[in-house]
Amino acid sequence: MELSLQQIVEGLPKTLLNASDRDLEGFQKIIDETIKLREGHRNLQKMIKNFNTSTIQRS
Repeated sequence: MELSLQQIVEGLPKTLLNASDRDLEGFQKIIDETIKLREGHRNLQKMIKNFNTSTIQRS
C-alpha cells in the first residue's frame, strides 16, 4: 500500500512537528534509508522476475 504525501503528513504526531533540528535530521536519515530500502526491494523484485522468466525460457 502506497501512501500519499497528505496521508503521511496527517499521520505525523505533534511531537514530530515540534521536534528539534537534531531530531529532524535523524528522522531525515531514517526517511532516506527507507527510500533506499524500498528502491532496493523493487530492484530485487525485478531481478527475481527477470531471472524466473529467463530460467523458464531456457527450460
